[in-house]
Amino acid sequence: MSPRIDTLKSKPRLGPSLTLEKLHHPALVCGVDEAGRGPWAGPVCAAAVILRSEAVPTGIDDSKKLTAKARETLELEIKGLAVAWSVAFASVEEIGELNILHATGLAMRRAVEGLAPAAELALVDGNYAFKLPCEVKTVVGGDALSLSIAAASILAKVARDRLMQEMDEIHPGYGFASHKGYGAPAHMAALKALGPCPAHRMTWAPLRALLAGEG
Repeated sequence: MSPRIDTLKSKPRLGPSLTLEKLHHPALVCGVDEAGRGPWAGPVCAAAVILRSEAVPTGIDDSKKLTAKARETLELEIKGLAVAWSVAFASVEEIGELNILHATGLAMRRAVEGLAPAAELALVDGNYAFKLPCEVKTVVGGDALSLSIAAASILAKVARDRLMQEMDEIHPGYGFASHKGYGAPAHMAALKALGPCPAHRMTWAPLRALLAGEG
């Protein structure tokens, strides 16, 4: 049976909270978010987190609003205090085969499947209802509303950044450690000088256009 889909919309006020999670108590609710949908290189990463309401790390917020140091500190605290957490990837090859939307859904499904105990409901950032192994509710701007989604955004961002730093050593010269695979000027210059490497998403039109001399 397909999960029931609802979309929750609200305006953030004082930052993320557990309001949405508590609406479904006593169900085990996980927050789900991704990192790396937009880059030209590297995998897409997703994370799922079930927070313990009585022990939520201070300072959890949308990962984009935090410094790298703050994210790394919170990553350790989230993993230490959460009921369950899971991080998963979809590879460059899977992005090419499925497209980025469905590869993101694959990474999210892997992340949710990795939770123990299993989640009964997933609050997913955005407005697209991916098919996951539990009921799904989409939350527009979720990383600014839900602490669980914000926690997932932190884990996904830190995990992917760490992997791109490792990829920088495997494929030197592209600057993956600094721009994380996004289409920064330095990345464009490296592509023109070196050509693509196996980490690049060669199915992406802007990347193909750049390498063809059109972009």
